[in-house]
Amino acid sequence: MQEIVLVSFLGPDQPKQFMRLMAVLDLHGLDILDVGQEVIHDQLTLGMVVSGASTPIALAMKELLLVASEIGLTVRFKPISDSQFSNWVGEGGRTRLVVTVFAKKLSAKNLQQVSQVISAFGFNIESLNRLSGRVHPGDEKTDVKHCLEFGVRGDLGLAQELRKACLSLAAQNNIDIAVQEDNPYRRNRRLVCFDMDSTLIEQEVIDELAKAAGVGEAVSAITEQAMRGELDFDQSFRQRVALLKGLPETALQKVASQLKVSEGAVTLMQTLKKLGYRTAILSGGFVYFAEVLQQLLGIDEVYANHLHIENGLVTGQVVGEIVNGENKAKKLRALAQKHNISLEQVIAVGDGANDLPMLSIAGLGVAFRAKPLVRENAQQAISNVGLDGLLYLLGVRDYDQL
Repeated sequence: MQEIVLVSFLGPDQPKQFMRLMAVLDLHGLDILDVGQEVIHDQLTLGMVVSGASTPIALAMKELLLVASEIGLTVRFKPISDSQFSNWVGEGGRTRLVVTVFAKKLSAKNLQQVSQVISAFGFNIESLNRLSGRVHPGDEKTDVKHCLEFGVRGDLGLAQELRKACLSLAAQNNIDIAVQEDNPYRRNRRLVCFDMDSTLIEQEVIDELAKAAGVGEAVSAITEQAMRGELDFDQSFRQRVALLKGLPETALQKVASQLKVSEGAVTLMQTLKKLGYRTAILSGGFVYFAEVLQQLLGIDEVYANHLHIENGLVTGQVVGEIVNGENKAKKLRALAQKHNISLEQVIAVGDGANDLPMLSIAGLGVAFRAKPLVRENAQQAISNVGLDGLLYLLGVRDYDQL
């Protein structure tokens, strides 16, 4: 008669422990149905589900006790019934959702609240991994981040409700929480499309140009209304550009030299590039500045508005079709098709209402330090760390960043 047993080990991590335990299972001809191991601060936790006939199981358990004692591990055995094992097999034996929690600092209270929300929707936590690097107690470095990744399983029909609850919890506690389905697309994204102003860079370039033209307050007011979704983008954009009439081209050069790249953007771009991702800027701003960033960050493609300049002066007009929200989404689709990439493998990142169309069609749409309207309607949001927090949503650990 075949028996199934869960064997659990706990104790100090040492070389060749796993090898010696596997030798016992091999000697008695046992099958391994599942196995998992974690080491935290040199403390080993190892679990395995094994099966075999009654006599070999009994002999193996006796020998495992002896070997575990020799290598300093405690061991426990738990029989598993056929029905319990069948339920486990039926569930696929894997997590269904990944809940990523990250911030400049995570407290025990933050994690308690996250686990409470997960449980409230009937999800069970199956795994917990730290993606952030090791830090010393009291480390006050500004670039330190904390990130934990929960693997959970439950009713996928409640995933959207879980996401909403996590978004609310994140806003109340100044942390970021992302809820994603654990599917092959999450681990195989290929194209990342970025908004530029207030996303890749901290400024709104048109506001900086307006200051140079002496119409800063008027343009800023229109910009804010447009980003909140209170004004038609095309109309507001033409109004703002018209106010720039007569601005010398040298002012553009000065603003370009003063662009401030967003926190984490350099690390993010270097890592994405070396991991083989394609990158693009899809911006309602201006090509003049997007191309500066393209050179600085090594971005593959740029799509933005062409500001008309004649005799060294801005004319107050835009050349060609305005890059609005709808056109950003169209360009994202076109880029994916051009490179034979599924939309599920595309990431879009932006902060304004005109970014929502492309955020909604991408496999992963991320609102970065965005307005409330955008955070509420995007799939995911990053508000409390830099752009390199996007790497956590891809499951990239700190020590894998390049």
